[in-house]
Amino acid sequence: MNAPLPDVPEVRVVGLPQLTQGFDLVERLDLQMHLKVHGPLEPMGGERLAQLAEEISLTGRGGAGFPFGRKLRAVAKATIRRGVRPVVVVNGSEGEPACRKDTVLLNRAPHLILDGALLAAEALGARTLVVVVTRNSTEVSIRAALAERGLSDRRGQRLRARVVRTPERMVSGEASSVIRAVNGGPAIPPGRRERAAESGVGNAPTLLSNAETFAQLAIAARVGAGRYSQHGLDSEPGTVMLTISGQVARPMVVEVPTGVPMRYVLQLAGAPQTPQGVLTGGYHGNWIDSMAVDNCVISKQSMAAVGGALGAGAILPIGPDTCPLGEAQRVANWLAAETAGQCGPCRLGLPAAAGGLSDVLNGGGPAALEALREVTQAVKGRGVCKHPDGSARFFSSTLSAFTDDLAAHVLHGGCGRPTLGTLPLPEPGYQEAVESIPSGEKLAVDWTLCKGHGLCADILPELIRMGRDGYPVLSEASVPTHLRDRAQLAVRRCPELALRLEQGPQERPSRPALPSADRKALGSGRG
Repeated sequence: MNAPLPDVPEVRVVGLPQLTQGFDLVERLDLQMHLKVHGPLEPMGGERLAQLAEEISLTGRGGAGFPFGRKLRAVAKATIRRGVRPVVVVNGSEGEPACRKDTVLLNRAPHLILDGALLAAEALGARTLVVVVTRNSTEVSIRAALAERGLSDRRGQRLRARVVRTPERMVSGEASSVIRAVNGGPAIPPGRRERAAESGVGNAPTLLSNAETFAQLAIAARVGAGRYSQHGLDSEPGTVMLTISGQVARPMVVEVPTGVPMRYVLQLAGAPQTPQGVLTGGYHGNWIDSMAVDNCVISKQSMAAVGGALGAGAILPIGPDTCPLGEAQRVANWLAAETAGQCGPCRLGLPAAAGGLSDVLNGGGPAALEALREVTQAVKGRGVCKHPDGSARFFSSTLSAFTDDLAAHVLHGGCGRPTLGTLPLPEPGYQEAVESIPSGEKLAVDWTLCKGHGLCADILPELIRMGRDGYPVLSEASVPTHLRDRAQLAVRRCPELALRLEQGPQERPSRPALPSADRKALGSGRG
């Protein structure tokens, strides 16, 4: 089934709209319509802005959930101590195939995001604003929004603003990857941990936060903490943006106040009445069962209490007619292919884990299950970015959530259900051609020729290992670009000529023309 989500799926709202206000009037709020709907926004001092963020308990909406007020104070403190102008970065990188909430906001309400970012930039005294995006549609929309405000990267402007495009990959949205891309490098983690608040873009203190976070800040700055907190729970006030997909009748992005029952949100999208599992928080998140769905509401605290996660706001139910381990296998292969290739846990561990899950599915028995548990545990806490940890969380949650199916595969060779492919994944050829992304090629073996010499596993242990039967086991993941030379070497060195590289479809959709950056401004939008 694997139908990738469109950039802008159906958008719904529960209760009164906040971020989605005006969506019933137009497809995209340009600057003029944005000001009609939301009104002007007055500047706010840094201390008052930090207090506002703390009063509404504003945390990052990209998955990590770090308190925004604390981040703002850290950047201000570093700016004063170092005497260097800070930089504000809007992280609109949404490379996870199950997430579309930020893409919806960037496409339909770009000025709300810019309001929040410019508010923070003015409060901090920043003179540089960078918006990082992953898709054609978001790049077109945000460039048009900057042009409508008369903002560009020209010298001499009081604030210089620019757009940076990153590949549509899981690791591209990690904070250190974003900083590295803005600094002109590849959009992959740098291999060392650095605090952006201390040293980020151009080595300057950098306020980096998710697109929805800045939009929430803009709403709160307009209406005040008291009115903002009238929506949602007292402990987690306001609304959240969710992407609902998986086995649903209507994939959608929905804005809901915190405290709304998860069961209601799933029914809104047409999910199965009794899902056998719901993946919460996206592909770095956790599975919960149908009973947990009935016992939780949309909030970080409530979802965590039943073993779930709000994370990046993706919620994906699967029905009883698909094999949950088969669904997880598809995601596992994709996670393995998303490796940045810079550390062992990512480069070696994730393909090994994906291969281990395949062994379990294909009748490997208890030994295969134990091997999978060991490699998953070995990956945790050892990567240079959050991708290995998030992927290990997905593997561990899968093994814990579907024990009956796991027993059926381990003890009886299968659960008897097909894998329907209900969890969304990108179509082949979606990646940009940069270092360390999947190449679109896969390794294949002609088993009538293979004699089990094992040279291929020695040359390419990241993607090939020797099975218990003495024959190679190949990862289902696409060969990353940075491993392609060694993959070709393994093919050439095979003494039986049994190994080959198979080419998948490589066409990518053409990129639409972008609006000129020096269009006449329609207004400043600063009130």
